[in-house]
Amino acid sequence: MLRAGIVGLPNVGKSTLFNALVANAKAEAANFPFCTIEPNVGVVAVPDQRLEVLARLSESKAIVPTRVEFVDIAGLVKGASQGEGLGNQFLANIREVDAIVHVVRCFENDDIIHVAGSVEPVRDIEIINLELALSDLAQIERRIERTRKAARTNKAGQLELVALEKLSATLNEGKPARQVTLEVEEAELIKGLGLLTSKPVIYAANVSEDDLATGNIWVEQVRSIAAQEAQVVVVSAQVESELVELPESERADFLASLGVQEGGLKSLIRATYELLGLRTFFTTGPQESRAWTISAGTRAPQAAGTIHSDFERGFIRAETVAYEDLVVNGSNSAAKEKGLVRSEGKDYVVEEGDVMLFRFNV
Repeated sequence: MLRAGIVGLPNVGKSTLFNALVANAKAEAANFPFCTIEPNVGVVAVPDQRLEVLARLSESKAIVPTRVEFVDIAGLVKGASQGEGLGNQFLANIREVDAIVHVVRCFENDDIIHVAGSVEPVRDIEIINLELALSDLAQIERRIERTRKAARTNKAGQLELVALEKLSATLNEGKPARQVTLEVEEAELIKGLGLLTSKPVIYAANVSEDDLATGNIWVEQVRSIAAQEAQVVVVSAQVESELVELPESERADFLASLGVQEGGLKSLIRATYELLGLRTFFTTGPQESRAWTISAGTRAPQAAGTIHSDFERGFIRAETVAYEDLVVNGSNSAAKEKGLVRSEGKDYVVEEGDVMLFRFNV
């Protein structure tokens, strides 16, 4: 399961958001810096209405969504890359995730202390991004020193040195490592570094409930920073924490009273899933309708292997129909009569929303 780390300055709403994400998580949320020391981990279902439709068509007894793991990482402060505020420990936590959800405070509240004394999203984002970049630069510089010796006699060392120098130059220009174009071999050689600025980012603009529907000037500032390379999701940790306490039947009315159809949390989960380059295919039948997670570009045998390793080893073919074709026709048999159910072999690249039945030898 791929992991997304929730990061940001202290007191921006990370743990409150995390608690709402996992509904019954035990992450402590309090009004003082470094409330979270050890990272909290929660597994979150990815909202997907297609599963409910498939379950109705198949009269399934159960629905099983696909999931993403979120990690609530303690707040970073200026100087984290030099160890300020237990920075080294927290940066190491970020190194272990696949993507970053950067929570940015976009609300005023005199009762919640801002670690820098005022709400300024641009400054806050720059503090976090600078600390991540400085940590990466220090790591790259150490690696360059070690790699120079190997580069004298070793081709792999020469390739790695080229990659490291590209990364160093880009970071020194104030740009993240994810903006560097590397050859396949170069990327493989530096993969083990787990560079913080190489990870894809979503900015979660945390607003008050009054600004959830419309946003505010601070949200626009976040969007201007993210415009070139990141997504922005507007979310209210305050609203999400209140939603968790409400019965399911009352949530839609509460959101409607705020001028929105859904909270930002569902959008954040979906955006994180897409950011990680993940795709969903489905299996459906009387017992269950289930979503399965694969990476973009996965072929049919490997997709079968996500269900069970025996499916991949004994793969024969996959009976495949697009979700939309199945729903429009009302059943698999009706779709098959129209030639919409295809028999796909080992080279088939699974598409988003494919509904699949795998044939295999035991």
